Amino acid sequence: MKLWYSPASPFVRKCLIVAHERDLADRIEIMDASANVVDPDMRIVQSNPAGKIPTMVLEDGQVLFDSRVICAYLDTLHNGKKLMPRSGAKRFEIMTLEALGDGIMDAAVNNRYETALRPPEYRWKAWSDGQMGKVMASLDQIEERWIKCLGRNPNMGSIAVAAALGYLGFRYPDLNWMRGRPKLTRWFRRFNERPSFQATEPE
Repeated sequence: MKLWYSPASPFVRKCLIVAHERDLADRIEIMDASANVVDPDMRIVQSNPAGKIPTMVLEDGQVLFDSRVICAYLDTLHNGKKLMPRSGAKRFEIMTLEALGDGIMDAAVNNRYETALRPPEYRWKAWSDGQMGKVMASLDQIEERWIKCLGRNPNMGSIAVAAALGYLGFRYPDLNWMRGRPKLTRWFRRFNERPSFQATEPE
């Protein structure tokens, strides 16, 4: 399998954490890419017209894109405990937690584009503040309502949240998201010790 990759992407990191957690990393060839909204990598566009990463090309040539699709596929390739429950209320609970983690990544990445790529004279502070407001509100809700769903053993939702928190630490070191969120902080520090998280840390 080939995975179009950028080390700074939290969505790519989410896929790689899943791969490491289930001993699939050695089956994936990493393909360096330089995808962004103003200068798409045309090699990716050939497989994914949106030009976004992660994009995965399977051994038979089939193309998968969107981190949720790729992670769901990887979860079918092992015989261990599934990262996404197969059915029942727990399945939809973990799916929603994954969407919450993905939402944090979406907002944080969008704000990164606004502050790092858009020319200063065109930046919209209210829009940027709105994106980071989504991030902070989501973190508050995880602290208050979702902390038990993160659990001690990884699931697809907790991996998405961990990738999101890792991205905040990487791109927003002054955000201090841990302040006022002791339960989420304790959980993240434990997750941060997992080999899968350390192996996928961006430089």
